[in-house]
Parts: sequence; structure tokens; C-alpha cells
Amino acid sequence: MPNLPAAKKSLRSDKKKQQRNKAAKSRLKTLVRDLNQLIEQKKQQEAAALLKDVMSALDKAAKNNIIKKNTASRKKSRLSIRVTKISAKSA
Repeated sequence: MPNLPAAKKSLRSDKKKQQRNKAAKSRLKTLVRDLNQLIEQKKQQEAAALLKDVMSALDKAAKNNIIKKNTASRKKSRLSIRVTKISAKSA
């Protein structure tokens, strides 16, 4: 247990940050999971619409240091390639 008042405050704020980060990561995982389901079902229109939201969420998470910038970039790239593949196959 912390002894100094500043250390106690840090502990409180760290818990708040941890909850905020956990919620943001959970939202990201949910969005990516939903997108993957749409890709597997080959629903190109819905997947393209959701891809836009996923990319925005990834960018915001990277901006707030919830995930690293390169991780966000890599995930965006891989997801967009998968969405493009289902649109190419259906056309």
C-alpha cells in the first residue's frame, strides 16, 4: 500500500486509466470480431461499412496510446485486404 498522498492518488488514477483502457480494447476486439464474421459470411457491403468504423476506432486507440501505432496500421492493412478480397471474388 502506498504511504505518500501522491502515491495514493496515482493508485486511484491508475485504476481509472486501467478501466478506460480495458473498455477501449474490449470495444476494439468486438468491432474486429464483428467485421471478421461479416467477411466470413461474404457480406461485402456491410463489411465495407463496418471497416470504416473499425479503422476509425483503431486510429483513436493508437492516438490515445491504447495500442501502438504500428499495430493499428498492421490491423487496418490486413482487414482492408480481406474486405477487398471478398469484393473481388463476388465481382
